Amino acid sequence: MVIGWEELPDLSTVKTREALEALFFEKQPDAKPARIANWVGQIWAFKYKIELGDLVVLPLKRQRAIAIGKITSPYQYRPELPPDARHTRQVKWIRKDLPRQSFDRDLLFSLGAFKTVCQIQRNNAEERIQAILEGRTSKLPSTPSEIAEPVVDAEPPQDLEEFTRDQIGTYIGQRFRGHDLARLVTGLLNAQGYKTEMASPGADGGVDIIAGQGLMGFDPPRLCVQVKSSDQPVDVDILRALQGTVQSFGAEHGLLVAWGGFKQSVLTEARKGFFKIRLWDSGDLVNGLMQNYDKLPEDIKAELPLKRIWMLVPAE
Repeated sequence: MVIGWEELPDLSTVKTREALEALFFEKQPDAKPARIANWVGQIWAFKYKIELGDLVVLPLKRQRAIAIGKITSPYQYRPELPPDARHTRQVKWIRKDLPRQSFDRDLLFSLGAFKTVCQIQRNNAEERIQAILEGRTSKLPSTPSEIAEPVVDAEPPQDLEEFTRDQIGTYIGQRFRGHDLARLVTGLLNAQGYKTEMASPGADGGVDIIAGQGLMGFDPPRLCVQVKSSDQPVDVDILRALQGTVQSFGAEHGLLVAWGGFKQSVLTEARKGFFKIRLWDSGDLVNGLMQNYDKLPEDIKAELPLKRIWMLVPAE
């Protein structure tokens, strides 16, 4: 794992917080003392407080998933890497495809803290994340005696938009399961201008929705859509089955919607079929619903009540 602060040199010889603070003041003479204290705390934790074997949790940006690994090396400065990636710790990544909905809201809130590097302890976070890794239920403590004090003060979420998407995603995950998720996807495709036909609950012959453009739905692009509501990432076999279904239905394209996301094998193979197949995880579905909310069928809007709110974005 890497952090930024490319203006800093090799920190291997920096042995005290005071020396690190002095280095920051030298490199950032115009920065406010409070901000430098924040930076120093994060760098110091990255270099000295994180121990071998500690879990590291990294929310991913290109998919609605979280990666978890274990620290396997002390701090290393690697000048051969790009300038913003030279301060490093080696990590053995255990999972890189855990869907965000596997994590309770309080954990997601902590993972969205303002600090790039911080220790998450409240509400037995380490035990619960270990349970998620092992496929067990993550139990949220219910009594004050079960809740550990945090090492750092609670921070508001860094990205309110991301926090809101998590809330919407949690709501959808609870209320639209199985065939209901296919119904939600159908409503979104209708809002995007497709004529659709949805399979009945039960055996679907490899396709949950068929969709096409035009007054009767005859015009391209014509889609075969497979919807998976499981919280677990889908395997490449599901993608290959959809590819066969697209051919047998005479469609031009396929859409695989997987609420729990995709294993890396799916992402790799889907890239080869870029002009034939599209993948939607929970984030893509939430984004689509937010962008087309006003055009959704009234029954869907009644089940998924959302309100658009504008807010001022600070300069920093």
